[in-house]
Amino acid sequence: MKRVITYGTFDLFHEGHYRLLERAKALGDYLIVGVTTEAYDKTRGKLNVVDSLMVRIENVKRSGFADEVIIEETFGQKINDIKKYHIDIFTVGSDWTGTFDYLKDYCQVVYLERTKNISSTMLREQNSRIQRIGIVGSGRIANRFVAEARHVSGVNTQGVYNPRRESAFSFAKKWQIDGYDELEEFYNAIDIVYIASPHETHYGYIKSALEHGKHVLCEKPMVLRQEQAEELFSYAKEKKLVLFEGIKTAYCPGFHKLLGFAGSGTVGSIRNIETCFTKLERTDSRELTDRVYGGSFIELGSYVMLPILKLFGRGFEDIRFDTIRGKNGLDIFTKVSLKYPMGIATATCGLGVKSEGRLLIAGTRGYIVAEAPWWKTSYFEVHYENAEEVEKYSERFLGDGLRYEISDFLSMINGNRSSEFKLTRGESEALAGIMEAFMRVERRGSVYPAEK
Repeated sequence: MKRVITYGTFDLFHEGHYRLLERAKALGDYLIVGVTTEAYDKTRGKLNVVDSLMVRIENVKRSGFADEVIIEETFGQKINDIKKYHIDIFTVGSDWTGTFDYLKDYCQVVYLERTKNISSTMLREQNSRIQRIGIVGSGRIANRFVAEARHVSGVNTQGVYNPRRESAFSFAKKWQIDGYDELEEFYNAIDIVYIASPHETHYGYIKSALEHGKHVLCEKPMVLRQEQAEELFSYAKEKKLVLFEGIKTAYCPGFHKLLGFAGSGTVGSIRNIETCFTKLERTDSRELTDRVYGGSFIELGSYVMLPILKLFGRGFEDIRFDTIRGKNGLDIFTKVSLKYPMGIATATCGLGVKSEGRLLIAGTRGYIVAEAPWWKTSYFEVHYENAEEVEKYSERFLGDGLRYEISDFLSMINGNRSSEFKLTRGESEALAGIMEAFMRVERRGSVYPAEK
């Protein structure tokens, strides 16, 4: 008897799960299915699991393919299960290709190819709670998004749109999804839109998606003019749709723990905030060659301004931009200084100058510091006048962090607005206004092209 084992969450059980179990069963004579617990799912980075463990087990049993169902509770359990149940073949979906190669020392490992569109077009009839995501753009961040989305239950990446057909279909082939170079066809196949296209195209794509009744998650900066941000948020509200700006730091657990300490009075009244985020980009990158929409502040400004807006708010009395420019005139290093009624703040970012990137929040009783990469907050310290009095705090930051914003976005679509405070409409509008102010100053008052 050839014994096969597979594992999964099997949340919101749909046709894709059914076909996976069907093919796993076909590999041998006896199929064991391991269903993960909620606690283990959290430790491995799976977010937003909806169905209870018992419901998920029952759905696996009802498929008719499992000869035996076990519970997976801990990392490392797979090796012990393979030995315990005398397994010949371990199998999972091709999304995990390479991840479990270490098990080849114990049994045969088979990665089952994803059946294209099974867990996308058919699942809407099987389970209306699963949202089909369509991606606009096929660059670096879009690749990270697809990988992160698989860690959020209740969404499925259906397709990608790019007006450049070759780029769209190359991306689609890589991720085994559908490729589109026609917007109408793209909209007809999806429920929600993730926009990861160049900055200047965001406004047009957001407006178009909302007009087609789609919820929108857009990469930062969402738009570069405050008037446009206000218009789009108002239009989304009118259409009863969710418009969400994707600044991943805003949604990560560690950052919110840090903000909680800062806002609680632990370090007294906050009087100064200093933020810094720099990285060295290739000189031929889009960020350092686009004379209108490139440069360090447009690329990284959303991150460094976020803690300032969260803690000091939007009521600054004065804002000043100081920049170091590259040979082509683009800012390769920018420092923003803001004056508030009861405090001051500086935000520094760079793509061609490297600096110590940290977040410092100074108060009347002490200070909080998070070292780089604070935008992926996993650790911070609270210091007081007594140098020996230091409190240390940590929080997990899983993967690339995009799974947190996807999970909160999905929750809002499903009617749970408890995450709305993490990045409010007013804060997104203020960020767009600051981007607009920077572009006017940096471009010496010139009128830059309108986004389309």
